[in-house]
Amino acid sequence: MASFVLVHGAWAGGFVWKSVRPLLWSAGHAVFTPTLTGVGERVHLGTPETNLSTHIEDVVNVIEYEDLRDLVLVGYSYGGMVVTGVVDRVPDRTAHLVYLDAFLPNDGQSIYDLGGSSGAPVEGEDWRTRRQRPPATGVAQAARMARITTHPRGCFEEKVRLSVPLEERPFTRTYIKAGLGMMMAGGQGPGERRGHFWEAAERTRNDPAWRYYEIAATHGAPFEAPLVIAGILRQLVEMATPLFTPA
Repeated sequence: MASFVLVHGAWAGGFVWKSVRPLLWSAGHAVFTPTLTGVGERVHLGTPETNLSTHIEDVVNVIEYEDLRDLVLVGYSYGGMVVTGVVDRVPDRTAHLVYLDAFLPNDGQSIYDLGGSSGAPVEGEDWRTRRQRPPATGVAQAARMARITTHPRGCFEEKVRLSVPLEERPFTRTYIKAGLGMMMAGGQGPGERRGHFWEAAERTRNDPAWRYYEIAATHGAPFEAPLVIAGILRQLVEMATPLFTPA
């Protein structure tokens, strides 16, 4: 049995893994999907001081208080920033590090440095950011978008710090790219291979230090392709030998 810690993206909460969790449970795995401080159902706990370090601490505390070891740590979208900081704190507890269509920062980079989250703040905005909402294309998507919250700006401003490059750690590293791109109001559309997630894909695609998968989903992959995602995650813990799978 493996222990999975799944970290959601910005403006959301642990609910993004609702369809993935039971697929891992059914295989006998333990699954933890913490909601980060100041977003989702914990939006009321956000303050101007909430930042990336707060979210790293949220996840590290789950790992340490649950005494998790040999864990599979998964970061989705903004969650990639969080797991990058987490794994530097608990490398000895981590067996597999996974990025799902996620930011993949180097030491000293923030979301804003990577061109994410609509860029730097504009005059007159406070410490909370609001997501651009694409037009809902169905009842299920409308229900998801209704649960989108504000997100503390400090999380996007703070730079991640790594004591050792990810590629020098002994755990396995996997990048899962949503091959259909993003659907954003006024932004990137399906099929456009640009932006930081595609840059991260190019960084990892042919690097033997990484496993790489490309799936038929948009950036809403946890909702659109839970079976595929759970299948890849289960495969990681069932593999007897390392595997590199180019797109």
